[in-house]
Amino acid sequence: MTPRRNENSRRAILTAALELLTETGYTAVTIEAIAARAGVGKQTIYRWWRGKGAVILDALTDGLPDVIELPDSGDLRTDLREVLRATVAEFADPRMSATTRALTIETLADDDLAAQVRDRLLRPQLDAVRARLASARDAGQVRPDAPLDQVVELLFGPLYHRWLLRNGPLTDTYADGIVDLTLAAVTPR
Repeated sequence: MTPRRNENSRRAILTAALELLTETGYTAVTIEAIAARAGVGKQTIYRWWRGKGAVILDALTDGLPDVIELPDSGDLRTDLREVLRATVAEFADPRMSATTRALTIETLADDDLAAQVRDRLLRPQLDAVRARLASARDAGQVRPDAPLDQVVELLFGPLYHRWLLRNGPLTDTYADGIVDLTLAAVTPR
């Protein structure tokens, strides 16, 4: 973030972006509409952000914690099911899903935006799941040799793949099945 930004203008831009996103959906949001709603010139937005995707990402992540901690009930299966079911619910929300799809499309053409989405939007949740798996490994619930980064990918990859390709319904039952299969692979024998 540029230190010379006017905080009131920044807040107005992020608020306008979220309002428009809610009212019209991602594809209908434009820099011009954000600027008009925020009461700033579009050149102000372009001075601080590379484009619409970057503004929307800042609006979505503004105020989110840098570190997320998952609840640890002592039952890894229950905790992971809760996380994957919450992910299914986010993907099932039409507005959230449309925004996520649009951001995904933009990340395919913009490596910088892709890195920001990964690091600011996805990484905190993935790191929290990895930390929960590490505590389960310390408790003897996960094999000591289990590669935790790959275990995280085993959990989220199928959900994302099914959502992205619209390859079948995303349900709590499907999410639970992913947890069960993953835990079968990493639970000590």
